[in-house]
Amino acid sequence: MGNNFKSGFVTIIGRPNVGKSTLINRLVGERVTIISSKPQTTRNSIRCIYTTNEVQIVFIDTPGIHKPRHKLGEFMVSSATQSLKGVDVIVVVLDCADEIGVEDMEIVDATRDIKSPVILVLNKIDKISKAKLQSIVAELSVHEDYFDSIIPISAAEGENIDELIKELIKNLPVGPLYFPDDIYTDVPEKFIVSELVREKILELTSDEVPHGTAVEITSMKEREQKNIIDIEATIYCEKDSHKGIIIGKQGKMLKEIGVKARADIENLLNCQTNLQLWVKVRKNWRDNNSTLKNLGYK
Repeated sequence: MGNNFKSGFVTIIGRPNVGKSTLINRLVGERVTIISSKPQTTRNSIRCIYTTNEVQIVFIDTPGIHKPRHKLGEFMVSSATQSLKGVDVIVVVLDCADEIGVEDMEIVDATRDIKSPVILVLNKIDKISKAKLQSIVAELSVHEDYFDSIIPISAAEGENIDELIKELIKNLPVGPLYFPDDIYTDVPEKFIVSELVREKILELTSDEVPHGTAVEITSMKEREQKNIIDIEATIYCEKDSHKGIIIGKQGKMLKEIGVKARADIENLLNCQTNLQLWVKVRKNWRDNNSTLKNLGYK
């Protein structure tokens, strides 16, 4: 690493479902955060690390900023707003395929008094015409005192990602290597494993169930002299009816969740996995401080 090596922390914020996690995974080149078409998928602020010979960028993926309806929601919004403090660059992601509304502009406005550079990223440009994009950029340019630059991208297609990285590097200071260059996240493997299970619940069950679920890895042990990891996980839900949906008729849904999650976990850990899932009802866990703390939402 030479004398001109740059490094720093970059927070990515925006409304739920604007594509922050897809962008993070695209930037880092690994499946670090879970992705779902359902809003409020990300619950914790997760640090993901991009390193080259010239730069190390520590991205902070945050929960979508929304109006909370329970203590878990309050934790998520607080986690996102706290991440604005003390970072080198703030990236505000807007979904330009959706109408850019009051909530988006409130998030942009929240960065107004922060001294760090602010980059406005217009995501999902693959879903709109060039004329529509030009019109959106013209509308947002009226507020140009709020941000330093506008970069249109498609996180899903990888379009203009290099431009975004160049803009980030331009705004970062000369600094140290904060993490070893082969690390792409600072969260434990256990956390990523639990999130991969939760991703499959989001993907496979109906709209009502997913936000009332949490996954706890109760055991994760490597077998001696064999390249196999035994994982036991408990899925918590809030209602008996939800437990029935997650288990499914003759256990079919739970089996499908397990099969799909295991494939991703084996990719992550690069070894064979024996995944055992249990489902428990814990009523109103999203409003219970001690349960939230036990599940890592502190």
